[in-house]
Amino acid sequence: MVLLIVLGPTGVLAATDDWDENADILSDQVLSEPLEFPSWFKLSFLDLREDLADLRQDGKAALILYFGQKYCAYCKALLEKDFGLPDIRRYTQVHFDVIGLDIHGSRMVTDLSGKEMTEKMFALDRHVNFTPTLVFIDPRGRVALRLNGYYPPYKFRAALEYVADGYYRSERLRDYLARADVPLNFGDGSLSIEDFFQPPPYNLDRSHWPAQRPLVVFFERPDCHACDVLHTGPLQEPEIHDRLRDFDAVQLNLVRDTPVVTPAGKRLTARQWAAALNIFYTPTLVFFDRHGHEILRVDSVVQFYRLRNVLDYIRSGDWRRYPNFQQWRERHTAPRPPAGRQ
Repeated sequence: MVLLIVLGPTGVLAATDDWDENADILSDQVLSEPLEFPSWFKLSFLDLREDLADLRQDGKAALILYFGQKYCAYCKALLEKDFGLPDIRRYTQVHFDVIGLDIHGSRMVTDLSGKEMTEKMFALDRHVNFTPTLVFIDPRGRVALRLNGYYPPYKFRAALEYVADGYYRSERLRDYLARADVPLNFGDGSLSIEDFFQPPPYNLDRSHWPAQRPLVVFFERPDCHACDVLHTGPLQEPEIHDRLRDFDAVQLNLVRDTPVVTPAGKRLTARQWAAALNIFYTPTLVFFDRHGHEILRVDSVVQFYRLRNVLDYIRSGDWRRYPNFQQWRERHTAPRPPAGRQ
């Protein structure tokens, strides 16, 4: 049995033994049946000013805006594997109000500034690239935290406590997790190496001379189960493997002091660069253009279909035409859900 140490609601270390080593393994094919928002989500008229006023009156920690899709496998994982756990659901209901939003939806949303737009336009306005995306808004109307994608329960539970206990006011989630995170041991402590990774030295400078291809940096660490899942799953698929050959690909251990010249030309260690990028989840894939500007990052659980689409989005250069990944995906991926489905 694995014993995981996490920060409890009071900031004191607490223990839980319900960690599921399969929580970050899922099939990310388009669902055959549509999802519905859980019945305990807040019944909202989608005027966020009113919702925030209700939140203050009830003394809760934050408003959670859930951006999802009806046929999204990652959304299903969040609703079933995270919110489906009784302790997470209860904790969320006590400390938060959750409002469900469909990124393809046509309901009208009034944001905190009083601007009205459809759910779809609101998602674009908030730069939602992946679903589910959770945006935590504190009682002052400020973003306390944003989670892009699906995270397994042990990580998600800690993120909820990070906001509910107010740690977001004084430290980053990355630092909060570092104080409590006990690495889970899977393997001998080394990283999984792929043949498309470039060897050191890591001179990734693109600020002085443009590169020929886009760059993807894999930030990983030893004893990382999610990293093992990525290497034994999606990265072994020929379609993924072949696409990555169109990139300059580098793997960095974010707990090591390996020298790196970043795409912006700065001399840092891998540890320092990961901190500067505020990376709190492994593996995180960060994509850069030929000039060293970040295009997109994947910093949550990712499987075959999402990774394949992201690679196509970047390597095709379509990110210049569609700054939002969901816009591109809506126009370029297949098969689409049957008529009448979103």
